[in-house]
Amino acid sequence: MKRVIVDYQKLNEDILNLLVEKFPDGYDDEDIISFRNIKNEMVEAVEVKTEDTIYLVKVGVRLVQAMEDFSEEEEDVEEEAVKDLDFDDDEADDDDIIDEVDEDDDED
Repeated sequence: MKRVIVDYQKLNEDILNLLVEKFPDGYDDEDIISFRNIKNEMVEAVEVKTEDTIYLVKVGVRLVQAMEDFSEEEEDVEEEAVKDLDFDDDEADDDDIIDEVDEDDDED
């Protein structure tokens, strides 16, 4: 499996979706992986996986904001889809209501 380090600026929609699915309420300190990059700089990242790739997404205030913005956009799209649905607001006719009666209500 290959490992890819990704900065928040280079996140595509697929990786953002993985992040929001894995961390719907944000990530905690225990979700952060710390390591040194090739320049021997300390890097902190969160991990998301696909079938063939492990993405290490660098953490920071900007990543949190990008995740929140993406999550809000998804919610807006879902709300718009619900608004577009056409529901019948007609009240049910008495003929449409079926009352079920349990015939075994007799007590011995």
